[in-house]
Amino acid sequence: MAKQKKPPRPKAETPKGFRDYFGAEVEHRAEMLRQIAGVYRRYGFDALESSAVETVEALGKFLPDVDRPNEGVFAWQEAGDEGRGDWLALRYDLTAPLARVYAQHRNDLPTPYRRYAMGPVWRNEKPGPGRFRQFYQCDADTVGSASMAADAEICAMLADTLEAVGIPRGDYLIRVNNRKVLNGVLESMGLADEGQRAAVLRTIDKFDKVGEAGVRELLGKGRLDASGAYIDGVGLSEAQAEPVLAFLTSRAETPEATLDNLRAAVGGARIGTEGVEELGQIAALLEAQGYGPDRIVIDPSVVRGLGYYTGPVYEAELTFEITDDKGRPRQFGSVAGGGRYDDLVKRFTGQAVPATGISIGVDRLLTALREKGRIRTIERGPVVVTVMDRDRMADYQAMVAELRAAGIRAEVYLGNPKNFGNQLKYADRRQSPVAIIEGGDEKARGIVQIKDLILGAQLAETATLEEWKDRPSQVEAPRGELVARVREMLDAHGIGPEA
Repeated sequence: MAKQKKPPRPKAETPKGFRDYFGAEVEHRAEMLRQIAGVYRRYGFDALESSAVETVEALGKFLPDVDRPNEGVFAWQEAGDEGRGDWLALRYDLTAPLARVYAQHRNDLPTPYRRYAMGPVWRNEKPGPGRFRQFYQCDADTVGSASMAADAEICAMLADTLEAVGIPRGDYLIRVNNRKVLNGVLESMGLADEGQRAAVLRTIDKFDKVGEAGVRELLGKGRLDASGAYIDGVGLSEAQAEPVLAFLTSRAETPEATLDNLRAAVGGARIGTEGVEELGQIAALLEAQGYGPDRIVIDPSVVRGLGYYTGPVYEAELTFEITDDKGRPRQFGSVAGGGRYDDLVKRFTGQAVPATGISIGVDRLLTALREKGRIRTIERGPVVVTVMDRDRMADYQAMVAELRAAGIRAEVYLGNPKNFGNQLKYADRRQSPVAIIEGGDEKARGIVQIKDLILGAQLAETATLEEWKDRPSQVEAPRGELVARVREMLDAHGIGPEA
């Protein structure tokens, strides 16, 4: 009888476009989420945690640049009674689920409903450097208010949030535009073809990269890109393209001058004029609260990618420079975006429900803080209580319980205690600040040895023999003073108690 082959072992690797997060990364994110939630709560927003799975029908088709059914989402079909059940999908953002939640529970919710939500979202898109298929978002939305005060409040809150997490004024700019203004420009151009209108929107979105001259070429016959490849243009005449260029270059030194330029760009288009007036209201409300153009500015070049925005749109950009993989300086770019989406709830209820909100890309914001050196890279592990006698595990557990009760992160070594050197190697690998040692002799004398691992590492690198004697890294202490002496060592290194 032939020997049966063993099934191949699965590969120990993450799927393409996904990654694992360890210790410090998870803690940094949790701390950032706590700081952001603090600002959102201060503005009166309540927490909401909705399902990670929605029906494809509820999510809708709003992701940019997708043409096939369910493209851009991770979707599957349930087995129904007759073999064909509902299509379900992982949420691709936190806004589409909010529309479903509000429509489903609107009779039990206050109006306006102010909520914030935080969590992972999933997009079935091609991954790239720094671009993953699972990432965290941090949203705040107001549903049920058509007032521009709601939009101005979202922008002000976004500015406060960036400063709360460590991005100072001067390192960020929140740019505000209005989809109605853009629609007015398209109307004044006389474009009836939806394909052409979409191509114009994509071209406008490239303004930051290619400038006025590049956009002019792309609206016309096309242009050569940096690699020498020819990119086909939209095919507009110079006269047709002129309103777009006037719109994109309308930003001026003051909000008032910018608004005047936008009025000229939209011509007599009613929807465009309405959008300009809304921007004027937002600018006035922000000025009244003390948010000037050094933090929030009207910028016609902002075009949000998702298709459900109906009015004001906003984007938070970090303005400081970083160095890319090839050593070239570049601006960090966008970390948050949002806008008004008055038609999203209507898909469920048949009635228009005004709504506006913002979404922060948490992972990108964390990356920005690391680039600026505003996140500690060395995270200290727990105090390690070593095991000299495995029969006295209860004694060691009593020590660690006392340390934990005092708010000190601590653990007992649970590996093989036979080799004491391996226990100290374990503590080093855990980046532990202190190790506790109590052998039979120490137990009989009622003392413990407390080893300052941080000081020991510093002395090992630079200390002379005299310094070793003057600053011993290991001290004896009465067993009853264990917690107090460990606290002294941790305080000396700036390590506070656990929250």
